Amino acid sequence: MTIRVLLVDDEPLLRMAFSMVLEAQDDMVAVGEAGDGAEAVRLTGELRPDVVLMDVRMPGVDGIEATGRIVARYPEAKVLILTTFDLDEYAFAGLRAGASGFLLKNALPEELLAAIRCVAAGDAVVAPRITRLLLENFAHRLPTGSGDGALGDNRLDRITAREREVLTQVGLGLSNSEIAETLHLAEATVKTHISRILLKLELRDRVQAVVFAYETRLVRPG
Repeated sequence: MTIRVLLVDDEPLLRMAFSMVLEAQDDMVAVGEAGDGAEAVRLTGELRPDVVLMDVRMPGVDGIEATGRIVARYPEAKVLILTTFDLDEYAFAGLRAGASGFLLKNALPEELLAAIRCVAAGDAVVAPRITRLLLENFAHRLPTGSGDGALGDNRLDRITAREREVLTQVGLGLSNSEIAETLHLAEATVKTHISRILLKLELRDRVQAVVFAYETRLVRPG
């Protein structure tokens, strides 16, 4: 399968550099380039890329707003955010907007290619523990709520009590093996639970599950 990639950055030289890296691969092709978020949304609809490599700081519609629009309109397209710092507010906002992960702009070419392949395969690039650090650093941006327990979200009613326990552990940044040990389950059972959780809650990947766990207060910062 050839992975179709849309390059979004307001710097033409960067887009050219990314394009050269992609075109040297047998399994990737740059199907288009956009210099701002509005153009990125339009081209996603026209070109239907598998992965959108998205810069954040752009004139007009920025990368965060564009990510939200793309995820809402074209859920089959996966967005990979490009950011300067691994724990900055843009990475946090990008994940909340629905990005499947983020990558540092100074990443090595092989890291960029691996990330694109990972996202195209339906996986998340950012480890849950890093997502947890992001959420805790920017916890003041999350819904406040009142009292103890999860904030109201009708989707929580779709999962079982055991799935809710598993989701809480995912939100804490635990790996499948760590969740299995904590809840005294087989690792294969944990994987099954997580797959069902993502399906029932209409979440794109494990990173989005971590975000959901924080936003509903299944897991609290600190």
